[in-house]
Amino acid sequence: MRDTFARTLYKAGKANPKVCIVVADISPAGSMAAFREEFPARFVNVGVAEQNMIGLCAGLALRGYKPFAYTIATFSIYRPFEFVRDDICYQNLPVTVVGIGGGVTYSTLGGTHHAQEDVAVMSALPNMSILAPCDPLETEFATDHSAKYTSPLYLRLGKAGEPKLSEHAPDPWVFGKVRTLRAGSDVCIFAYGPIMKMAFDVADALEKRGKRVRVVSVHTLKPLDTAGIAELLRAHPAAVVIEEHSSQGGLAGKVKQIAWDAGARCSLKTFSLQDEFIHVHGSHADLLAAHGLEAGAIVRALT
Repeated sequence: MRDTFARTLYKAGKANPKVCIVVADISPAGSMAAFREEFPARFVNVGVAEQNMIGLCAGLALRGYKPFAYTIATFSIYRPFEFVRDDICYQNLPVTVVGIGGGVTYSTLGGTHHAQEDVAVMSALPNMSILAPCDPLETEFATDHSAKYTSPLYLRLGKAGEPKLSEHAPDPWVFGKVRTLRAGSDVCIFAYGPIMKMAFDVADALEKRGKRVRVVSVHTLKPLDTAGIAELLRAHPAAVVIEEHSSQGGLAGKVKQIAWDAGARCSLKTFSLQDEFIHVHGSHADLLAAHGLEAGAIVRALT
């Protein structure tokens, strides 16, 4: 995802001389080498100064530029939160805040690098939209859309190595609309971001048990496609939400609310990160498993 974002932003920068990027520290910016070398006047590294990153992006937006603020998710939104709220959202400026490693992707770096409540935090901000692509292909669509978007946007990305899952999706990528990646009629699984691979693993296991499983990408978390989700809930006898985000303030709670408001009669089970800091040192998969997010465990809970 990170490399796809960099390549797509480079293309956007070639097409639009107003596209620029501001990074905080160089560690996640290696993939931005092509942009930095060809457009040095539009690439700024502020160092470990995230508040300056957001403030500078706000100033650039006021001068007619289309800036991207880019670093690890916890440092792109938590450390400079007041600046994101007041400088960008309050003034409704076209700044895209890019968060690399949403969820617990940066597993071994500990809780300071885990963005397990970022969707809840950013959803609460007026004027802020949220995109969370599930694979490199959706990342390309999301980045291209971000480069043209005229309001604040949080782009939540994985880190690296995510497989292509949407290549044969029957639905196109449309901002603000849920997207079916695999058709089915018995169970509907909603997911977003890199954990979509787990959703496909769960779907495969359920289909071996005779279920026809639809897998849906909720790549736009705000504005949320309430009508599309309600329609899918009414159309399936069972629904599941799998997300790499806290159980508080994420997609799971929103889908439950939609189900209630829509009078959906399907069964609905949700699987999220726990509402706690779990002190496990291990791989990304180890952290997810410690939170209860493991394909086998989910399948057992559903059967």
